Amino acid sequence: MSGSTSEFPIASAPVVRHGVDFSGATSGGSGIRIATRVGDGEVSDLRRVDRLALRRAILEGLEDDTTHVWLIDAPFGIPRPTLEACGVDDSWEASVRWLASFGDPREWRRAVRQKSRKEPKRTADHASATPLASMNLRVFKQTWTAMVEVLSPLAAAGVRVEPLAGPRGSPVVVAEGCPASLLKRAGDSAKGYKGREGSHRMRREEILEGAARRLGLRVSADVAGRCCEDDGGDDLDAVLLTVDPLVTVPPSEARIEGWVYS
Repeated sequence: MSGSTSEFPIASAPVVRHGVDFSGATSGGSGIRIATRVGDGEVSDLRRVDRLALRRAILEGLEDDTTHVWLIDAPFGIPRPTLEACGVDDSWEASVRWLASFGDPREWRRAVRQKSRKEPKRTADHASATPLASMNLRVFKQTWTAMVEVLSPLAAAGVRVEPLAGPRGSPVVVAEGCPASLLKRAGDSAKGYKGREGSHRMRREEILEGAARRLGLRVSADVAGRCCEDDGGDDLDAVLLTVDPLVTVPPSEARIEGWVYS
């Protein structure tokens, strides 16, 4: 299929880049991490928020004179084969309305599995080698909450959700990122850095050092220490997603399924 244009206003100045390790937990996602890098500086701001605070933080960018680019580690869309199997119109807007028609992520996943137990990957997942499909047991809550509670309201408020919805030319752009895909693209591995053992901590240190060499990512001493000490790797994932997004021309499927920009 023919491609669709993808725009990131990264040539504008100043640019603030935000990386988000997302959570679809029923607690409201209180474990979400936001890492922020201003211009070409180092990552010196790393905070923990819930989904409501995340949405507020993104919307605040509409009120200043700065360009904000957000990469969020969560699926932004549903694979077209799943939409077809469930009788959903072939558009992102229809997929969001479909998800929102269910009371919660589990109710949605049960309904999907009544129609099909397959978990196909999106075109974006194949292109970026993401580890899991949108409906996977470990990811489905992130998919539902990201699309219903975060992305759809943001697009309605004037934020560009790339390449799916919202006004082009918005000073705030939100896109899907994947730390595992980013590490693979940079010639590193996404294995071995999540855990409590000394070897896991060493891998987190190695990943930060590699990101500095290969991607030019600079991190303050405080943030680096927090990344190395965080057993779950969530802080590190957020920091990695402050790199510049890939500027690509995604295929037309991306206007329905989403696209990965890391």
